Amino acid sequence: MRVVISGVAGVGKSTVLELVRKKTNYDIINFGTLMFEMARNIDLVKDRDELRKLPVDTQINLQKKASAAIGKMNNVIIDTHMTIKTPDGYLPGLPEWVIRELKVSAYYLIEADPEQILKRRNLDSSRRRDSDTAEDIKEHQEVNRYYASSYSVYTGATIRFILNVDGKPDIAAENIVRRLMPHD
Repeated sequence: MRVVISGVAGVGKSTVLELVRKKTNYDIINFGTLMFEMARNIDLVKDRDELRKLPVDTQINLQKKASAAIGKMNNVIIDTHMTIKTPDGYLPGLPEWVIRELKVSAYYLIEADPEQILKRRNLDSSRRRDSDTAEDIKEHQEVNRYYASSYSVYTGATIRFILNVDGKPDIAAENIVRRLMPHD
């Protein structure tokens, strides 16, 4: 089974996924990291934040290569974004050619209060982020819901919205683990 777990930057997805990894037999593949490694190998970028600023056709080609590689894996959680906010607008994180390769069974969208996400982003000095506001983050989370619904219509996969309350990532992780593990 292949599932997508997604959320905007700063939502706490990495923390939640680390807790999920410890409690399941799923491998976690970060779609963006795989794309970054592919782009870096051909000298297109030096850091991950440059990916979303590449020309759209270049991003599409990287998506195709990464999805083909992941589509051959089993029992995998695909850590990715529903959408990528680019200077030209929102780019689908999982366009048709990616979904076709991945054969996703379920989508999990981790969400949090936009003000909390903004605080987390401001504390993260390891990334070069755009200067979004809480309203921008709220919009991006809403756009992600729309895109997840569209992906679900195409694939027939379920969608689950997971709230990551500040300071309680274990609750969000447990909500995911319950759904991933076989039922008795």
